[in-house]
Amino acid sequence: MKIAIIEDDKWYAEMLKYHVNLNPDVEARVFEDATSFFADKTLMDIVIMDYGLPDMTGDELLTKLRNERSKSDVIVVSAQEDVGTAIDLLKNGAFDYIVKDEDTKDRLWNAIHFIREQRQLKERIEELEDEVTSKYAFSNYIKGNSSILKGIYKLMEKACKTTINVSVTGETGTGKELVAKAIHYNSDRKKKKFVAVNVSAIPSELLESELFGHEKGAFTGAGARRIGKFEEANKGTIFLDEIGEMDFSLQAKLLRVIQERELVRIGDNAPVKLDIRIICATHKNLLDEVRKGNFREDLYYRLIGLPIELPPLRNRKEDILILSKHFISEFSKMNGMGKVELNKSAQDKLLSYNYPGNIRELKALVELACAICEDGIINADDINFHATSSNQVEDVLNQDLTLKEYTNQIIKIYLKQYDNNVLKVAAKLDVGKSTIYRMLKEEKQSIY
Repeated sequence: MKIAIIEDDKWYAEMLKYHVNLNPDVEARVFEDATSFFADKTLMDIVIMDYGLPDMTGDELLTKLRNERSKSDVIVVSAQEDVGTAIDLLKNGAFDYIVKDEDTKDRLWNAIHFIREQRQLKERIEELEDEVTSKYAFSNYIKGNSSILKGIYKLMEKACKTTINVSVTGETGTGKELVAKAIHYNSDRKKKKFVAVNVSAIPSELLESELFGHEKGAFTGAGARRIGKFEEANKGTIFLDEIGEMDFSLQAKLLRVIQERELVRIGDNAPVKLDIRIICATHKNLLDEVRKGNFREDLYYRLIGLPIELPPLRNRKEDILILSKHFISEFSKMNGMGKVELNKSAQDKLLSYNYPGNIRELKALVELACAICEDGIINADDINFHATSSNQVEDVLNQDLTLKEYTNQIIKIYLKQYDNNVLKVAAKLDVGKSTIYRMLKEEKQSIY
């Protein structure tokens, strides 16, 4: 750490230099006046300045330091005990103000120690930010070499360079949230928050409070003020997943927030200004939802922004092995395993499958294969496709059933596959939740 001491009292300057240099990590140099200091172009981490110099007042020197050596922290050392002067200097950017007395050396060293800790913390934060940015580099995090994926990269790059809203569409498991994160962490907002909200996972009666916050006593159970996800993501990015599931009445409130760039918490009247980027995602065709009257047309045009459509994995077969090897590498490193490889039979089997669950399903398949394979070689027998919809649906279609019976059988297969999660099945089959609930009710009544 390089430290400059600007002090016209030679004896006092040498005393400070000796004391500061007791730490082997510190290199201190003395300058008798401000002119000689600025003539030297060495970059200093800390400047210890006397307030009363012969060639420049303390205020002038501090201002010049702020303008020309802004990366240097400034500690003012002065014989003056004027509180007003000290406050003014601290307001104008001095790190500390120390009075010349018997405690000066200890206070000075404490200030230097604190500055060093702050700098180390800042450096670590910058390292972590660089790691995050590297983690979400498009080609590092979204794997594949298919031509369709390269086209998506180009759209993502354009999104990163602007503040335009982005809409990401694609089947479940295609990586919509990964795309949203990659855009955020490669944009000017990367040092601010990325906040993800799954609209379909929050009951409609609670979603407004979750998104926009509420004041204490705004409704039964509101025991304290709570900021919403939009306010939490201010200056950063909010990711609204499954936006097509949002209740129609709440869509009007979201539209107002987007138009006005401000929100009002439930139970409050004061607006909160927003500077936020919105990335939304859905497995549905929102324009079709507009035509059906399920989604507001004005909100659609506010959200659509730059549209990015993610292809299903079955349409980018050339990426299957690239993704598989990436997931295998990650899993083996995480679990302290040695090198794990796919043999030819396993590769052929992976390439022969349709992946109704897309990338998420592929990841689960290869991780299981890693866990059960022998001697670090995954063969075809280690690839265990789940009892997935495609094979079972084909079996159903070979039966002699009515349309309603076919529908019910297919819904049952998907309910089993998705652990009876009605929302997921409704999304996957693009049917209303009421259709599934009605089928389940009829099934139950038929039993009794």
